[in-house]
Amino acid sequence: MQNHAALIPPNGDQQGTPSARLSTPISVIVPAYNEENAIRQQIQAVEQALGASDIPHEIIVIDDGSRDRTADEALLTNARVLRHLENRGYGASIKTGIDAARYDTIVIMDADGTYPPDQIPALVAALDTADMVVGARTGNEVHVPFLRRPGKWILRALAVQIAGKPIPDLNSGLRAFRRECVKQYFPILSNRFSFTTTVTLALLADDYRVVYLPINYHRRIGKSKIAPRHFMDFLMLVLRMAMLFQPMKIFVPLALACVGLGVLKVIFDILSIYPRMGTFSWSFLFQPVLSTSAILLLLVGLQLLLIGMVADGALRRIAQHNGPLVPSHGVQVFEATSRGERIQSG
Repeated sequence: MQNHAALIPPNGDQQGTPSARLSTPISVIVPAYNEENAIRQQIQAVEQALGASDIPHEIIVIDDGSRDRTADEALLTNARVLRHLENRGYGASIKTGIDAARYDTIVIMDADGTYPPDQIPALVAALDTADMVVGARTGNEVHVPFLRRPGKWILRALAVQIAGKPIPDLNSGLRAFRRECVKQYFPILSNRFSFTTTVTLALLADDYRVVYLPINYHRRIGKSKIAPRHFMDFLMLVLRMAMLFQPMKIFVPLALACVGLGVLKVIFDILSIYPRMGTFSWSFLFQPVLSTSAILLLLVGLQLLLIGMVADGALRRIAQHNGPLVPSHGVQVFEATSRGERIQSG
């Protein structure tokens, strides 16, 4: 498989058979926690968007132990409602929905009114030649709180370094994918807010095709559940994903940084002793030229490099004994007919 992370225009045509994909039934999963003021309006908007496109569908609302009337409001619609008896987390709700879904094509969407339901048909159509389609919050109207933007930029920059591909939106809550592609990562997918971050990095690290569709991002209805402390959770998650898939991309830069500082300290030590010696000679070999800090930096750099190589080798060895990954749909197959024409199959 070849690694892809593509950004397509909102109404851009995709090769393949979008009409066939739009006739495929989908399961829309809406995790909700204390969203009584928004849930019914959001579900109705989803029904309207899918009904206008004649897409067979079901809507599953997972009430994650809400303390308000979220479940009651959802039951006033045509959605199927599943309820956790206690709050288990955003990711756990999505996993519950995926397990309960009747259809293999999955769309996830937040319940707070921030994501546009009318973009679901476009996401599903683009899924015909992709393994995951993400609604990237890069449209004309994007209402992301200013205080969150620096943290998002840091996390995205680190994720891009790990994945080696552009990531317009790391943790968008609107995306479409196939159930079998995501379920194979259930053991490592977070039960908390970082579910979407984890699944994005996992698919990119394993060379699946992830496509990004620009969307608008509206102001949420109600109070956000994300607190500043979640930044450290996301940061640790990104580093953990690097250890699981690309350890060398973490350890090699750290090793080079330590070695570089060590070399600079060695040069500084040599230049510092020159005024006392008066000249460079073989007597340098018998003088305590190098400082303890220079030696430690060089040794730490070497150790970090060796740890990264061992981790990378261990991961490759483990991968040999694991089952094969689900085949990617980011591959087109063409066959030549007897008349020399080229047709697309599969």
